[in-house]
Amino acid sequence: MAEYREIRFSGSGGQGLVLAGRILAEALVREGKRVAQSTSYEPTSRGGLSRADLVVSTGELDYPLVTALNLVVILDPVAVAAASGVLAPQALVVIDQQIDVRPRGDCRILALPLAQTARSLGSLRVTNITALGALNEVSETVATDTLETVIRERAPKKFLQLNLAAFSAGAALAAAAAQVAPAAAMQGGAIAR
Repeated sequence: MAEYREIRFSGSGGQGLVLAGRILAEALVREGKRVAQSTSYEPTSRGGLSRADLVVSTGELDYPLVTALNLVVILDPVAVAAASGVLAPQALVVIDQQIDVRPRGDCRILALPLAQTARSLGSLRVTNITALGALNEVSETVATDTLETVIRERAPKKFLQLNLAAFSAGAALAAAAAQVAPAAAMQGGAIAR
């Protein structure tokens, strides 16, 4: 039986969500998965939603768009409502802890200081890569080495070390949260700050 997952990176325009989706998609392809990617981007100046969706399978892809998300990253409140209607049962939602509203549905919430961590590294612009590190740590979607290789190839050279630090910091955040509240993570409860 083929493995199948639907993944979304979401927030507002300008947060680098399309890039995070492309990096993950490329890493998945390198590990032999089939991936369909779709994006929607509205500029921040319009307060718009930005998202990158991935449909991933080890077998044939019958339909290229998401219908029941298994893994979701939310970096802005504007993205919460868009996720609520398409969450699979027990979907994992990695959300920035500054966002007060949560998606509705039968999902597990992992609230982490993603933006705060990126800011502490020197730039909010790497919140997307911090979130990518956190999501991959808790979901084990691809090998860490594969993702790091793609980041090395796709990140602008002058920001490479910052992106690698953000990826590692995101993974560390998720690992620490899982150690603090493993029962909540396993049972589908909310993992708080």
